[in-house]
Amino acid sequence: MKRVLLVVVPLALVVAGVLLYPRDPAPVRNTSALSTTKITRGTLTATEDVDGTLNFGPATTVVGRLPGMITGLPGEGSTVQRGQQLYRVDGGPVVLWYGQAPLYRALHPGDEGPDVATVEANLAALGYKGFTADDTYTSATAEAVRDWQESLGLPRTGTVEVGRIVVTPSAVRIGQVKAHLGDSATTAVLDWTGSTRVVTVKLDVTKQELATVGDPAKVTLPNDTVVDGTITAIGAVATAQPATGNQTTVTVDVTVTLASQDKLGTYDEAPVDVTLVSESRADVLTVPVAALVALAEGGYGLQIVGDGGAVRTVAVKTGLFAAGRVEVSGPDVTEGLTVGVAG
Repeated sequence: MKRVLLVVVPLALVVAGVLLYPRDPAPVRNTSALSTTKITRGTLTATEDVDGTLNFGPATTVVGRLPGMITGLPGEGSTVQRGQQLYRVDGGPVVLWYGQAPLYRALHPGDEGPDVATVEANLAALGYKGFTADDTYTSATAEAVRDWQESLGLPRTGTVEVGRIVVTPSAVRIGQVKAHLGDSATTAVLDWTGSTRVVTVKLDVTKQELATVGDPAKVTLPNDTVVDGTITAIGAVATAQPATGNQTTVTVDVTVTLASQDKLGTYDEAPVDVTLVSESRADVLTVPVAALVALAEGGYGLQIVGDGGAVRTVAVKTGLFAAGRVEVSGPDVTEGLTVGVAG
């Protein structure tokens, strides 16, 4: 009985001593299950993959405005640039010029406006001189128009007919040719698209925060080639898309312009994967997600590995999770510290 008392009493005193006079836990050593890495500083980017289609962009239909008969048509897939013929009416060319709005009236000396500016800008770009490229149609402008008409084999009227010019933002690619030789010229003649391929994403409106004009994107082709891109346009009108069952998905069109056309091969109307940036943090401290440890009091910590393999656990605040890494911050974490990673 005396032996039992001798054993129990010192053990009770030890327990009381621990409770009354707590000490910092002694450092522990790395085990074979604990590998290490460094806390690094940089930009952490979260991405999301969405479906897209590689094509030449939306099609625009040209409806003829000149009276007469169609006597010449382009080949589908051909490219037409400023000053070149789109099609022919009664033997004369309908020509492509660059601008933002159609020419809606016949222009004469004394006329002013943005349509005049479009005519004069294109004449100047095609090398015609002797006039001031502004928004006033002068007798000098009319003389330059006569020279241009003569070069095309048209009557030298000095007046640009409505329908003689088709205005587009830039060079175009001929899509579907809708008319036939001998048809009335006042009909739907052809479709045109942009001359370079882009990617169109029908983005669910619930994910619209993923897309901002100017943001980078990466496009993965069917052959796994990755091409850099930039978001250049976001549609203002939402469209309901059919989905499975009786549900519909509301989307907006997002256009991604590609940095290299050479990498695209012959793909057209091809399905592609598009990687969009959902969130980004610049100049932050990050570690692998596997470096986080759950703390008994809640939250997360890191195991800081010191000289000789001593380990201490410090609490951290987590931020963005992306690409297998996590943003961390706190008074005890700095760039370059060694942390443990669970094996």
